Amino acid sequence: IDFKGVNMVINYDLPTSAVEYIHRIGRTGRAGHTGKAVTFFTEDDKPLLRSIANVIQRAGCPVPDYIKHFPKLQSKQKKKLIKKPLTRESICTTPQCFLKKAKRKTKTAKENIKEKKKVKEDKNSSKLQTVSES
Repeated sequence: IDFKGVNMVINYDLPTSAVEYIHRIGRTGRAGHTGKAVTFFTEDDKPLLRSIANVIQRAGCPVPDYIKHFPKLQSKQKKKLIKKPLTRESICTTPQCFLKKAKRKTKTAKENIKEKKKVKEDKNSSKLQTVSES
């Protein structure tokens, strides 16, 4: 899919391979346009960083020295990471104020439903009482 006007990509999780990284950041450089890519990584991602850093360096972009000196990933480790990527906590990008508002709205809706059920039950029980009295 080609989205026109994408000038920045943010990777919240590190891609498992250099090919996947290129695919993701390639969304910014369509049709001769330039763009930026930001990728967040953790200590657990260190084994994956070196191959991605090599791709970045070959493209002529600066790479910090400390990343260049990370140990090289063995092929068995690569296969293992591709089959079963690292598990991460989910990231919520929705602002807290929106989440609180939605929670209040849901709570109010549930209370309204309970109230309607109670009224309905009261009506049914009063009908039963009048029928039994007759």
